[in-house]
Amino acid sequence: MKPILQIAAFVTIIIFVSVTLVSVHKVFRDQLILTPQIAKECLTNSSLPCDNSKSSINIPFIPDQKLDDQQRFLATIAKKIPTIPQDDTFEYTLLRSYGTVFINQESGINLPQKVILDNESETKSFQKTMSIALVDGTQECYLQKTAAAALNKAKSLENIPLKSGYAGDCLRNFATNLRFWNKYANSETLARVKAGKETKILGLVAPPGTSQHLWGLAIDLQVSTSTQRQALNENGWFQTVVSDLPHWTYLSQSEDDLPKFGLQQKTIQGIKYWVTPI
Repeated sequence: MKPILQIAAFVTIIIFVSVTLVSVHKVFRDQLILTPQIAKECLTNSSLPCDNSKSSINIPFIPDQKLDDQQRFLATIAKKIPTIPQDDTFEYTLLRSYGTVFINQESGINLPQKVILDNESETKSFQKTMSIALVDGTQECYLQKTAAAALNKAKSLENIPLKSGYAGDCLRNFATNLRFWNKYANSETLARVKAGKETKILGLVAPPGTSQHLWGLAIDLQVSTSTQRQALNENGWFQTVVSDLPHWTYLSQSEDDLPKFGLQQKTIQGIKYWVTPI
């Protein structure tokens, strides 16, 4: 009887060890399947750290949908702007007018950590961090690379020309932003905006250092048909600055998802804008 028990115990141990080895192999195999691109890069590039525990997938932050629009928006942009401007400040006014872009969480998109770039030097320093690309069918119209790619997809569906056809429709430097401001406004206008006494001008031109064009995420276009708008919307481009008809902003999100981040739809004279809730 004793030899039979010994044999049974031995067989049980063998089965347990076999099952354990199979389980370990499956876990290891699944880890490789989860991160095939990382594993491939580890094999082909010895300078890369080979950590298969991390996935290269960019998972966007989605705020608690039980929060109201303003709370969801502020929770989202806090991931981009460490210090949210205080109410009744110039910066808060700018955030209200131009801040929709800060919900953009697409991998590869760079955003400043504040709403104003103070001067040409600071603007150049920020723009050096951006990866830019030429918009198809243009000679000098540049945007951030992923924004350009999305616009090119829309342009492949519909003919969507630039507003003027020149570089100023696209990525701008600080001097160009200042030139446009001085064309439509002046230092007295800026003082009134800073004091909270004038905001209508913000739908026509952005104060120096505040334009979305400085960030390579805005473009001025000739858009007049619903099919053009649909092509742009389907590729993450939306009108976000009330009264600035040619101005389009790259948000990267689908239109159905915009309310998740607190953005609100406002229709003015038949034009649909997505605006901040603050």
